[in-house]
Amino acid sequence: MDSTSAFIHYSTIALAVGINSIGAGIGEGLTSSAALDAINTQPSARGNITRTAILGMALIETAAILGVVVAMILLIGATNVVNSYYTGLAEIGIALSICMCGLVLGIVSAFPAQAACHAIARQPFFAQKIFRFMLITQSLLQSPIVFGFIVAFIIKFQAAKIDTLAESLRLIASGLAIGLGGIGPSIGLALFARQACESVGINPHAYAKLFSFTLISQTIIETPIIFAFVISLSLLFIGTISGGDNQAAILRGVIFLAAALSTGLGTFGAGISSGRTAAAACKQIAKNPSANNLISRASMFAQGLIETCAIYAVLISLVLIFFPLIP
Repeated sequence: MDSTSAFIHYSTIALAVGINSIGAGIGEGLTSSAALDAINTQPSARGNITRTAILGMALIETAAILGVVVAMILLIGATNVVNSYYTGLAEIGIALSICMCGLVLGIVSAFPAQAACHAIARQPFFAQKIFRFMLITQSLLQSPIVFGFIVAFIIKFQAAKIDTLAESLRLIASGLAIGLGGIGPSIGLALFARQACESVGINPHAYAKLFSFTLISQTIIETPIIFAFVISLSLLFIGTISGGDNQAAILRGVIFLAAALSTGLGTFGAGISSGRTAAAACKQIAKNPSANNLISRASMFAQGLIETCAIYAVLISLVLIFFPLIP
């Protein structure tokens, strides 16, 4: 293992743990602060608030735990696996896939936990329903980092066979697509999950309507991360770039990076806007449950239009990947 590849390899290990731990640490701190405020507001609900906060912090740690798993995988047999500069360079894709989304997700995962603590303080007799609601929304919120982990795992085993710059760029692009593409949906899911938990606290009698709306809306908000995952897998399994390190091969690798940026940036606005739209609808359902059907249809129609922005970005990415306009 040469010094450059060793530096990249061990830096990837450090980033996988360090960056994800920063996000998880901030998120847990925000949850703890909200729990203390909620207990101060409603001391009689101390037990339920504490349980909700502890489980919420356990779920927030998902990003940090997956970061540790990635680091352990990279540490096993490091001297035998990283055998060239290009192998080490390809592992940058691992850092991108697990760290970019992990940092943001660790912080925003605190949103539903904070809202649930305050909702229990407001409605202590409905603590069980609020607790279950937080558990579901926060669990679904972890899907972006799970997709990132899968991509990082595949990159790890493909990187051992990389011996050209063009191929290294292909794996970096794969990590960039899922890492950048997961940020917007993570924020959107967190904004919606926070409002959903707040809405149960505002009107617990609308629980059934809010529950069904939440499951459907979170599925729609997650659509952009699925698009990013598809692009990442396309880059991973498209096959090797022929031509070694000649100009055309390197240009193909650069085109793959452009495809990753197209999807990653294209899903950013769609994920956040879809989450904000669903959050606004959730708030109105809590205030006026009788208008649930009308509000739900309007929200889903608006979210469907928002998702078209991500579809456009994915279409361009697919064209760049499978129909590159190069000699």
